Amino acid sequence: MHGHEKKERDFLDIIRTRRSVRKYKDEQAPWDDIVTIMQSGKYAPCAGNIFNVKFLVVKSDAKRKQIAEACVQQYWMEIAPIHIVVVTEPEQAERYYGARGARLYSIQAAAAATENMLLTAHHLGLGACWVGAFDEEEIRRILNLPEHVQVQAVLTIGYADEHPEPPVKQRIEHIMYFEKWWGRIEGPKTGLGYWSPYIAKGLKETKRIAEKRSGKIFNKISEHVKKVGERIRKKNS
Repeated sequence: MHGHEKKERDFLDIIRTRRSVRKYKDEQAPWDDIVTIMQSGKYAPCAGNIFNVKFLVVKSDAKRKQIAEACVQQYWMEIAPIHIVVVTEPEQAERYYGARGARLYSIQAAAAATENMLLTAHHLGLGACWVGAFDEEEIRRILNLPEHVQVQAVLTIGYADEHPEPPVKQRIEHIMYFEKWWGRIEGPKTGLGYWSPYIAKGLKETKRIAEKRSGKIFNKISEHVKKVGERIRKKNS
């Protein structure tokens, strides 16, 4: 793969280490990898298996420059050798699910496909970025899109020329509830945060030790009282 090693990695590691890449090397990404990335997008979940998502691959310098301009002048996008524009055909979902299919399910399908593609790109050793800020009508003009098609996202793909630091993420106990809003019933068996089963085990052990020590203290007090009582009896006899 042009000197670039593809590493088999743990799936969760792929999720944890994925980054939004905005600097790319001046090197083409293998076309087979681009097809694999879109194949993974195709396997994303969608309502009723109505996959009304399409991918438009943009490689030409002129169009990538135009798309970067349409994405609120994000000129770094020009360097990425591949742009994948993710679009939907809402009318297809609307036939089965009405307005909810058009407004929500289509967006969900596009988002799921986009995330699949981001993770696959990272797995293949490529950098990628999900761009959501753009002038939809300008992208429509650049790509000659029909009126019924909606633009959902633009992905930049290529070999990364940067290694972004991991962003700060919230702890799991700060973003999850049980049964209701702010519900705090029990902790996940994940070993994370203050709900760690190891902490629960530690508390149980601490309680056991405390009870054991309190028992020893009680026995010592009893022995001391007994000895004092015996001395008093001897003194009075």
